[in-house]
Amino acid sequence: MTEKREYGEYPEKTLYLPGPTEVREDVREAMCQPTFGHRSGRMTDLYTTIVEDTKDFLDTDNDVIVLSASGTEFWEATTLNLVEDRVLCACSGAFGDRQANVAERLGKTVDRIEYEWGRAVKPGDVRAALEASEEGYDAVMVVMNETSTGVRNPIEGIGAVLAEYPETCYVVDAISALGGDYVDIEAVGIDAIFTSVQKAFAMPPGLAVCVISEDADEREREKDSASWYGGFQRCLDYYDRKGQTHSTPAIPLMLAYRTQMKHMLEEGHHERDRRHREMAEYTREWAREHFGLFPEAGYESRTVTCVENTRGIDVAATIEEVSERYDMVFSNGYGPIGEETFRIGHMGEHTVESVEALTDAIEDVAGL
Repeated sequence: MTEKREYGEYPEKTLYLPGPTEVREDVREAMCQPTFGHRSGRMTDLYTTIVEDTKDFLDTDNDVIVLSASGTEFWEATTLNLVEDRVLCACSGAFGDRQANVAERLGKTVDRIEYEWGRAVKPGDVRAALEASEEGYDAVMVVMNETSTGVRNPIEGIGAVLAEYPETCYVVDAISALGGDYVDIEAVGIDAIFTSVQKAFAMPPGLAVCVISEDADEREREKDSASWYGGFQRCLDYYDRKGQTHSTPAIPLMLAYRTQMKHMLEEGHHERDRRHREMAEYTREWAREHFGLFPEAGYESRTVTCVENTRGIDVAATIEEVSERYDMVFSNGYGPIGEETFRIGHMGEHTVESVEALTDAIEDVAGL
């Protein structure tokens, strides 16, 4: 049984995790405003602002839902809302596996395209699975940015395949990518794409964002059952009628969202994408020089680099010493590749210069 561990005083650390990541001071301060009623006109002003600003930032005319939840909520919601029976899940790491597990727990018939960790999903494999299925699929689900392995799956190429299957919804988990890796949502043909704000949006954890197409909205309305909390119809109808959320939201987090989205709009989506590409290129070059890269060549993430521990350093000890000496925190590898790899998050408000400060610290501690 877990016992209570008293929460104490802790030094401030700079986060280079695959999420959560660094949050601007004015964004943190925005959460300290006095609270107000979630059915007030002020709430309508706040929620309509963050929804419409998100559409502007993402360059989309599709509907946007912002819920007080982890991004995991939209694994469940998209499955319940869009899948009547059969779903095809592309699994190339821990989170692709988990997405498939959610669908199985919800009683859906799940077919998997499985890859060795570090390999990317291939559009041709998706096409082959679709062609081989006599019954067809209600949806195909893909993790855009497999955080466990640092793989960026080719969602654009997969979207081109799915354009030939208009009855199959295209669902993309972009939790650790959206906001730092540009996606033309309509052009790719994505019916539902979602994220958590503590990743590349660089906001405090606790909100999830989902962008849905008109086809996805209509699909859910035709179903006999759907998610209650994450139901598209419930969320969008309440927004259309009142400009608010259907249930009590985390108002302080939405105040923080409004402040950070102002910064994101000022920078612009394409410029933010460029900055993330520069950070990714720098980190990959550093990894190649001193270690190796775990992801399949040509499919590396733009927001988190998974470094192959070719030198056999003690990853846990290095993380601890970098934290103690430099007040910087990066991440071990995920699950079964915990000591074989380590991960550096370069997302949100980080820059090449701030990432370089971390790699310098790792070099010093590891004696590189």
